[in-house]
Amino acid sequence: MTAMRISKPSASSRALYTPDERRRRDESVWTLVQGILAPVQFLVFLVSLGLILRFLATGQGLFAAQISIVVKTLTLYAIMITGSIWEKKVFDRYLFAGPFFWEDVFSILVLALHTAYLVALFTGALTADQLMALALAAYVTYVINAGQFLWKLRLARLDQAGSAGPAGALGDGSSLSGSAS
Repeated sequence: MTAMRISKPSASSRALYTPDERRRRDESVWTLVQGILAPVQFLVFLVSLGLILRFLATGQGLFAAQISIVVKTLTLYAIMITGSIWEKKVFDRYLFAGPFFWEDVFSILVLALHTAYLVALFTGALTADQLMALALAAYVTYVINAGQFLWKLRLARLDQAGSAGPAGALGDGSSLSGSAS
């Protein structure tokens, strides 16, 4: 069994993708999968957040809120697994590829909090209010992590526009780029 190598990104690296990585990203079906799953997960998050806040405000709808958090967690697992496959296809490593190192580190925290919710729910370890507080903590980390990936998407589009030369300098963002776990 080989040890997993984790290397932090170099501060001196400017481009998000090498030309070969960009080609692999653009050719990978997993780029499209990530592009579909990310907004689906965000929609599930918004519905779930509404249900959680409704429960906290009125005391009603606990089951619906709990189910929505489970669905949100399952979509998180789906995007994490497919994102890891995407990273392997593009960067030849499942996690912690240089350009997405810190996003992946934070993704692990997001995943841990969502998983802790499932464990607490199914073991009865927390009260309903404590479960909702844990879910909200998980959701705060999710929003931060989503922001990290949106920033990388923007950087990828700017990088692509810059590599296209003066003609592509406006960066119309017409190609899907940079979305991982």
